[in-house]
Amino acid sequence: MTDQQNTEAAAEEAQGPQFSLQRIYVRDLSFEAPKSPAIFRQEWTPSVALDLNTRQKALEGDFHEVVLTLSVTVKNGEEVAFIAEVQQAGIFLIQGLDEASMSHTLGAFCPNILFPYARETLDSLVTRGSFPALMLAPVNFDALYAQELQRMQQEGSPTVQ
Repeated sequence: MTDQQNTEAAAEEAQGPQFSLQRIYVRDLSFEAPKSPAIFRQEWTPSVALDLNTRQKALEGDFHEVVLTLSVTVKNGEEVAFIAEVQQAGIFLIQGLDEASMSHTLGAFCPNILFPYARETLDSLVTRGSFPALMLAPVNFDALYAQELQRMQQEGSPTVQ
């Protein structure tokens, strides 16, 4: 019996880390155009403010949910033309990573996977509201993750090395 357990343990170690995308879905979606229809009759000179946030939650076993939130406020002059928000989520199976690698995977790698879906959903939402397409530039989540680690170190917060 112990030989079988040793063989199974050796097989698990030989596999190494595992990562598998289980599902991608929209968790929440909202759109508001408080000044419509008057906003459509004005000259279009937009300014865009983007707020980006991620959060993760451990699920049962080695499953994790990562949620990427994109909130966009577009003003035309001083008036808010529209506010749009999407929470794009994914369920990921992640096994065999050390604490630092797990933190990086959940904080940067998974949001990199979710971003194109969130960007497309946001763009579709905006065009359905009859506004010009909103094509967000790519985001470097690895750089954002590194900045957050640096900020936490400067504040003396416990960080993952």
